[in-house]
Amino acid sequence: MSMATEFKPIMLGIVCNWCCYGGADLAGVSRFQYPPYIRLIRVMCSGRVDMSFIIRAFQNGTDGVFVGGCHLGDCHYVTQGNHDAINMVEMTKKILANIGVNPARLRLEWVSAGEGIRFASIMNEFAEQITKLGPLGKSEGIENSLLQLKLEAVNRLIPYLRVVQNERLQVRKSTEEEYKEYYASEECNRLFRELIADKITLSEIIQLLREKAFSPGDLASNLNLNLSEISRHLISSANHGLIRYDAGQKRYAIAQSNYR
Repeated sequence: MSMATEFKPIMLGIVCNWCCYGGADLAGVSRFQYPPYIRLIRVMCSGRVDMSFIIRAFQNGTDGVFVGGCHLGDCHYVTQGNHDAINMVEMTKKILANIGVNPARLRLEWVSAGEGIRFASIMNEFAEQITKLGPLGKSEGIENSLLQLKLEAVNRLIPYLRVVQNERLQVRKSTEEEYKEYYASEECNRLFRELIADKITLSEIIQLLREKAFSPGDLASNLNLNLSEISRHLISSANHGLIRYDAGQKRYAIAQSNYR
């Protein structure tokens, strides 16, 4: 009788050199156990972690991503990079939720160099959470081909998303709770809808049209979106010369001069 293979998630941790990596090192020296399949990447500051790192990790099949930094107020750099990190992570969570990926697959924690047991505890808890969720896309009910399309659509928007966050959505708060309150607020949700959500939908449409021409109905079906929403984006994009409409085939196609 064969036994079912236990799911072992692919997990990545991106941790700051000065605090969280020190905590991970202390956990190892102290023999505090946590899953060996969590791979760690050390960066000089959690503020160095870019949204593109996280999106690429998910594109490569990572089931859960952990970002670890110094406690707020303890950053080793005058720029207070951990404040930048929390802004980036909270925004990335909203983007993941927008494309149908469970934002719980991304986690941010503060760990000092002396908190080895805390680091191990967080890793064990996060690993258990991701194991329960299962492979990326499974609990979300998204087929891998559509998931990859959505992630690539976000990836292509990252330069724009950086500018929007820096100019319109970047905030400086005192506590993590205040950050979470802001990113859950109606003000932030309104800005997200106005500045980001539509751009992501358009990027998904463009990404799909890179493959071949589609009718509005086929686009709506492939992207699991409302036909009226798809039509609005198609008409606007055609008016701006981003895509073209083939009246004979009744399909939209990419405008090759604009997107390669």
